[in-house]
Formats: sequence, structure tokens, C-alpha cells
Amino acid sequence: MREADNIRAVSELGVDWIGLIFWPQSPRYVSMIPSGAGIVPDKPTQALPERRDVKRVGVFVDATAQDIITRVYTFGLDIVQLHGHESPTLIRNLRRTLGEGIKMMKAISVSSREEVAAYKPYADCVDYFLFDTKSTTVGGSGRHFDWSLLQAYDGSVPFLLSGGIGPDDAPRLLEAFSGDNGSAAIHPQCIGIDLNSRFETAPGLKDVAALQLFLSQLSH
Repeated sequence: MREADNIRAVSELGVDWIGLIFWPQSPRYVSMIPSGAGIVPDKPTQALPERRDVKRVGVFVDATAQDIITRVYTFGLDIVQLHGHESPTLIRNLRRTLGEGIKMMKAISVSSREEVAAYKPYADCVDYFLFDTKSTTVGGSGRHFDWSLLQAYDGSVPFLLSGGIGPDDAPRLLEAFSGDNGSAAIHPQCIGIDLNSRFETAPGLKDVAALQLFLSQLSH
């Protein structure tokens, strides 16, 4: 997200995290250049929701450590999501520099059970994984992957489910998350879902009404 009013409206729906994409090739790119329309005025944190229980996730793709650190402090990020070919060494260095208060998340793109195992080199240096649809692009494909592949995940780090989840997926998600004692039937380490391109009216601009309806369906 990047439009200030849109961010505030979505934050009031009860979402837990909002994502800000800092990859210049993305149509959702959040520039550092001041702009009256978006979340990049001279003091960018003033345009973000005041509710600090809504965590700010910065999404990076093969960025330098210095670029990531600068964005964390400039935008008051809570979570760093790494969506490229970042090494475990880079992540450990970021943790040492930023401190334990900033959480790390690594995206893993999958299309087969074997590819789920790509999480293993990162298991001891991240707080979350995000399993997404493998695509020729970096995220935002709008396509599902076979969620049953996640049964191959045998790690202990919690993860988010991503990949083309849209307004018509509420029944499927309710079924997938209908495990005993509130656990996720899809996988015990799955703690939430990532909503992106299929809830947009334009890149970076969320359809607030569609999100509100979707969330209400999931709450029943």
C-alpha cells in the first residue's frame, strides 16, 4: 500500500499488518521522493495509521543492507519481508544491526513439495516465512498454488499463506482453517493470510469495501 487515506481506511478494518513495497520495479513501489498523494511526504510516518497494533511490513527484493536499514528507520517498519535471493548471512547481519525488535520474514515461492524445503537455510534466522506462488514475476501473480504442498513443511517457524487469495476464497479458507482448538487445518504453523493484488482497484490501492466484506465472511 502507499496511499495515505487508503492505508488509514484499511487499518480500521481490523487487519494486523500492512505492506509497503520498496522494490523499484514494482507498480506498488513506495518511493522515497516526497509526494502529496501518497505515504511519502517529508515525514512519511505521519501518513501511516496511528494504530501501532497495525504492524508495518517493508517488502524488499535483493536490496542492500543499507537500503533496508534506511527504510526501516524512515518508515518506522516493524517487519522486514525479504522476497528475493537474500542470504541467511545478510539476514543475521540485519538482525544484529536492527535489534530483536525488528522481525524478519523470508518469502518462499513454491510449485512443488520439494521447493517447500527452500525454507531450511533460513530456519534459524527469521521470525516468519511467507509461502507464495512460484511465478516469473516477484509476487503479485494473482494465482493460487496447491495449499496441500505445505504439508511438506516440517519447520517450527510460523508462516503466512500467500498467492492469489481473492474475494471468492472465503469459503475455501474457512474450510482450510477449521482445525481443532483453533489451529489451522492447513498446517499448525500457519498464522494468517496475505491479501494483495486481487483486492486492488489499481496497483497499491485496496478496495476497502471488498476487504470489509471478505473479512466479515471469515469472521462467521
